Amino acid sequence: MYFVRTAGEGDLQKVRALLVESFHATYDDLHGKTKVDELIADLFTPAALKARLARKDAEFLVADDGRKIGGVGYAAMSQALTKTVMLHLLYVSPALQRQGIGRDIFAELETCFPAAEIMRLEVEPQNATAIAFYQAHGFTEVGRNEYSGPGQSGIPALIFEKPLEGH
Repeated sequence: MYFVRTAGEGDLQKVRALLVESFHATYDDLHGKTKVDELIADLFTPAALKARLARKDAEFLVADDGRKIGGVGYAAMSQALTKTVMLHLLYVSPALQRQGIGRDIFAELETCFPAAEIMRLEVEPQNATAIAFYQAHGFTEVGRNEYSGPGQSGIPALIFEKPLEGH
């Protein structure tokens, strides 16, 4: 049984291991192991994870069974969009998918931002599993970002949004 709770500094090594495993399982076939290694090296340094943990207008959650971290979620208020929370990470260990862990993390994240009216995320266009999950949870596609500029990943993303309850 996994319980969703706020992540702490002591979780970051396990969180990073889960993200590395999940990123490779999700993206290696789409972009190649080398590109995925580059993304991981950029996105999931201990310092980057620690900075996310420290951010005041964000929520960093883990699903924990007392022994291991089975899933991770991270969302933060947008700096650019009014009353919008950005879902940056929602990953479940590949061996534990389809057991409700992602749903439970997502349900908790939805309640963490009372000032937000919209939750927004970007998803890899070929990640059919994630797209189906988000659509099942009330998201609709609202746009696309090509990320083709200098210094960007070159990996396009679909933009999805969902109105949050109570607004």
